[in-house]
Amino acid sequence: MIKCINVADLKVGMYIHDLNCDWMAHPFLTKRFQVGKTLEIEKISASGIHEVYIDTSKGLDVSHAPTVNEVKKQLESEIIAFAEQEQPLPRAVEAGEELGQARLIHEQANQLIFDIMQDVRLGQQVELEKMEPAVARMTQSILRNNGALLSLCRIKNKDDYTFRHSVSVGALMVSFCNAMGMDKQTIHLAGIGGMLHDIGKMKIPDAILNKPGKLTEDEFGIIKCHVVESEQILQATHGISELSILVASQHHERHDGSGYPAGLKGAEISELGQMAAIVDVYDALTSDRCYHKGMPPTDALRKIYEWSKFHFNPKLVQAFMRCIGIYPVGTLVLLKSGRLAVVIEQNDTSLAAPKVKVFFSTKSNVHIRPEIVDLSRGMTQGGSDRIMRHESPQKWGLDPLRFL
Repeated sequence: MIKCINVADLKVGMYIHDLNCDWMAHPFLTKRFQVGKTLEIEKISASGIHEVYIDTSKGLDVSHAPTVNEVKKQLESEIIAFAEQEQPLPRAVEAGEELGQARLIHEQANQLIFDIMQDVRLGQQVELEKMEPAVARMTQSILRNNGALLSLCRIKNKDDYTFRHSVSVGALMVSFCNAMGMDKQTIHLAGIGGMLHDIGKMKIPDAILNKPGKLTEDEFGIIKCHVVESEQILQATHGISELSILVASQHHERHDGSGYPAGLKGAEISELGQMAAIVDVYDALTSDRCYHKGMPPTDALRKIYEWSKFHFNPKLVQAFMRCIGIYPVGTLVLLKSGRLAVVIEQNDTSLAAPKVKVFFSTKSNVHIRPEIVDLSRGMTQGGSDRIMRHESPQKWGLDPLRFL
């Protein structure tokens, strides 16, 4: 049985099933291991980890601890309760209408960041003037409909992760800042900071940056230096804003002071820095890497919500969930009726009940005539169905984006 326990209850002889943090928050070679000595417990605590999941079938138990399913059920009920009282962001056009233009903007941005990163690797400076129009086009697309571009940002593979992740963080920062009601200039500067937040990784040896496995403790220390490298590169960039630099220099700081490089805490971290931390972890969790499989967006949001007790600003986490939706555009879901559907749009009244396009019956195992269903509507308005859970596109051999 898998249980969630406080690190204070951790003892030698327990089996760690999950360290319950993003991979850049701990120095262990694996997230699953038997606790063999007190020093390992001290190391876990020193890493800023407050809760871990243990496997009681492989080690000692904590009788009063909740099971993983109990924790998951509680978190999901809190998220749904929040979603049911929050309205999605307004949009100028539907996601499907924006998708073609968003695809072009996304690919142009990826090529631009790839070129900029290669220049930095060769010792050249960042040419900010090349980025300005790309961020402007990205912002315009997100203001028309953020679901289209953000759904494309989930398309990555382990070989192009570093630069595609940078574009995704830039797009997510633009969308997040817009959802927070920030002015156009701040949104633009945050987008630049997001796209350049990992530029310091170009100073990290390829053998460490692209290692197909968990880093050693020494390698872990080296890669953590990318934040300082990013700040130094951007400080030397002509015309860069201090706001953009804050996004890059603070995206690994944590609300409880357990982050790096400065160990800033709470209000010591700028609002943009706190937002960048959420965005960076969300995109990392949802991306395939050479050492782990990306999780669905809804699961990633649940983990970030869980970690907001310690690592993230809870109010900003809720604002981020409102920004992208509990079931973001492009998410494959199973409905109570047994039909498969793709989320095509957030509706105007509830984050918990988006518009979906149904296309497959799991009961009869056949494709059905595609139909758009607004899950917020009652039975007399063509609704009455609801989401049971999200599904893996790989499991069904589907590309959800083709249904937008």
